[in-house]
Amino acid sequence: MHQETLQLIQILEKTVSPDKNELEQASTFLEQAAASNLSEFIKTLSDILRHGGNSPVARMAAGLQLKNQLTSKDPNVKLQYQQRWMSFPEEIRTYVKKNIVGALGTETNRPSSAAQCVAYVAVAELPQGQWHGLIAALVNNVVQANSTEMQKEATLEAIGYICQEIDSEVLESQSNDILTAIIHGMRNTEPSNHVRLAATQALLNSLEFTKANFDRETERNFIMEVVCEATQSQDTQIKVAALQCLVKILTLYYQYMEPYMAQALFPITLEAMRSENDAVALQGIEFWSNVSDEEVDLAIEDTEAAEAGRPPTRVSRHYARGALQFIVPILLVKLTKQEELDDEDDWNPSKAAGVCLMLLATCCEDEIVPHVLPFIKENIKSENWRFRDASLMAFGSILGGLENTTLKPLVEQAMPTLIELMYDNSVIVRDTAAWTFGRICEIIPEAAINEAFLKPLLESLINGLKAEPRVAANVCWAFTGLAEAAYEAADVNDETSAPATYCLSQYFEFIVQRLLETTDRSDGAQANLRPAAYEALMEMVKNSPKDCYVTVQKTTMVILDRLQQVLQMETHITSHSDRSQFNDLQSLLCGTLQSVLRKVSPEDAPQISDAIMTAMLTMFNSNSCKSGGVQEDALMAVSTLVEVLGEGFLKYMDAFKPFLYIGLKNHQEYQVCGTAVGLTGDIFRALKVKALPYCDEIMTLLLENLGDNSVHRSVKPQILSVFGDIVLSIGSEFKKYLDVVLSTLIQASQASQASQAQVDRSDFDMIDYLNELREGVLDAYTGIIQGLKGDGVTPHPDVLLLEPHIPYIVQFISLVARDTENSESVIAVAAGLVGDLCTAFGEPMIQFLDNEPINDMLTKGRRSRLLLPVDSLL
Repeated sequence: MHQETLQLIQILEKTVSPDKNELEQASTFLEQAAASNLSEFIKTLSDILRHGGNSPVARMAAGLQLKNQLTSKDPNVKLQYQQRWMSFPEEIRTYVKKNIVGALGTETNRPSSAAQCVAYVAVAELPQGQWHGLIAALVNNVVQANSTEMQKEATLEAIGYICQEIDSEVLESQSNDILTAIIHGMRNTEPSNHVRLAATQALLNSLEFTKANFDRETERNFIMEVVCEATQSQDTQIKVAALQCLVKILTLYYQYMEPYMAQALFPITLEAMRSENDAVALQGIEFWSNVSDEEVDLAIEDTEAAEAGRPPTRVSRHYARGALQFIVPILLVKLTKQEELDDEDDWNPSKAAGVCLMLLATCCEDEIVPHVLPFIKENIKSENWRFRDASLMAFGSILGGLENTTLKPLVEQAMPTLIELMYDNSVIVRDTAAWTFGRICEIIPEAAINEAFLKPLLESLINGLKAEPRVAANVCWAFTGLAEAAYEAADVNDETSAPATYCLSQYFEFIVQRLLETTDRSDGAQANLRPAAYEALMEMVKNSPKDCYVTVQKTTMVILDRLQQVLQMETHITSHSDRSQFNDLQSLLCGTLQSVLRKVSPEDAPQISDAIMTAMLTMFNSNSCKSGGVQEDALMAVSTLVEVLGEGFLKYMDAFKPFLYIGLKNHQEYQVCGTAVGLTGDIFRALKVKALPYCDEIMTLLLENLGDNSVHRSVKPQILSVFGDIVLSIGSEFKKYLDVVLSTLIQASQASQASQAQVDRSDFDMIDYLNELREGVLDAYTGIIQGLKGDGVTPHPDVLLLEPHIPYIVQFISLVARDTENSESVIAVAAGLVGDLCTAFGEPMIQFLDNEPINDMLTKGRRSRLLLPVDSLL
């Protein structure tokens, strides 16, 4: 063995050393070895992994180092690593592949390090049509008679990892071979539980691309038989993995489940739900949660199909409704198994049962009530806190699915008891009571603001704000819903479209004061309390009537004062945790500032705007604004100030513009860049022609962003829309940018056309993006026509500059009109643009626009009750 290899083995053994210095030295050595000659480093690692004479620690560490050179949690880095691997000479890749496949089953540790290496090389090579014999070799490892237990187990692990990581279509053609190996390992005649477990987990990861096998009845029957047998294993891990397979099979292949439901799936999952083993019970509950989810989706599909006058592609078998009487009693028992000192982040059968009840209620609606109500009535006042809490949780869980006629009397009857439970001696009961009020305020708010209960309810909630963080956070959520409900129920003044008063007016100042105190609690970092309190405060302010305005003014000053205090704390930050909390607090204050600013009257806004802008500029200058989240929230707060001040924002532009430009150049954090683009549109709409001095620089940045491939695609449609805002604001002054912008719009519309031809109609994200892109192009054309036409009755001559482009604009509208996947907003903007063309260029436009696709689009728009300004023109 080479001296270098021996040295590397010694270093690898030090990667588990308890000595911190040895660990650091080993890490540095490995980094340098990878940097100096990566392909040789990887070859040597594969040798160490393959050689059975090396220590288990050295082999495992070699496998880990090798895997880390092949993959990363960061998708971009992972892609780079895969491309880097494919760039190595073929002889090196072949050498390493031979070693790692040869190492399968030779290790003594579990799980296999070699299995991970094989998988990550496969994930790089198989999509490129490389490593043709791999799957056959892996299958052979599992099915040949002389394979060892470790060889079968490690190989099945490799198959499982590959299936988990790779796009399903890559392996579809080999699904038969993969299934052969997996089912071979899962059979109950297999003596090793380790092998059965690895095979069952591999099946779980391969279910997406075995569709062709599930489509064939005989193969489906065989797969289902093997999975159902595995759920009866005495080994808990195998049982849980097999139940996970059933949960996933139900979701992927619901339409095929009827023959198995009554005789197998129902009894198996019912038994699992009753299990005292949490991992088993969780999978049984998850199965019925997924049934409910799937059947809710099928009900939506059925409604959509009926509205479109066609039969649905799949139909619900209503398994959840049929099983209610058997499932609900088990779930109610599980609700009573709470842990007294449970960690809120720990998922357990009690919590899963509450979620399953919610989903069942959504799916089965009022039918669930008779199965739950007797339990609630019997236990809501039980001496045992677990039963009080379980009945409360059951009550809160089913609210979302019930019809109002059933729901209202149920809630009104329960209100006095629920209020009483807010004072319970068990913190868990009080927490659930507060959560239940959050649900009531969200789902049936009229019961919460009912005059008969409002005062005692508010007293209990205010009292709850002083309780443990988990209780107080749920109380904040209740206030969020309560504020909105009170505002929506108030009488609106027709002239101002805002209520003069509402049912919370007499309590408003007191509630706001208590919420401000809650945001300042020393334990506010627990249970998400501080953000919940600020959120409630924002909603209270946002939904405040006129007679609460004085309190809103006071709150504005408190928030401003806090923002200034927080900014002075920057120099005292010493740890990463402090920095994180400090940034979160600034974001929350910016969000609250937006809420109060929107309520400040136009007369009062200029009196406080200097102080607000000073604070904002300090924030932009601070280290915090290097965090994308804070920068984005600060830009949004400025956006609200622009909205409130209008032209009055002009005096801040010189001081603020450097930070706007930094935001527009922030390509790494595209949400920040998108917010800066949106703010640019706000500024032009507010300042109108007074924004002209800043126009050259802003237009340069926007055009650079459009041409830069590193700018996230979601930002580009926004930029196109902002061009429309700019030309509307500066009118004929836009002429100098016209040629370059029109050329850009042609490129964007061509990109839209190319995407339309290639887009996968099941890829909803891509369809949404396509609609955003088109809407951006249409917005820009609309703004250009309106801005150059001017406000006069007779169009300004500048609009004639667009005449050469009219055929192209009409061609684009026709392209949009022909697509069946348009959003309503795209149709509305396209129709508006048709109207603008007619208004700007008169009767000659009719010969261009009066064609079948455009007429069909206008008819479709009228049916959707969209306001179309072209009805009288075409």
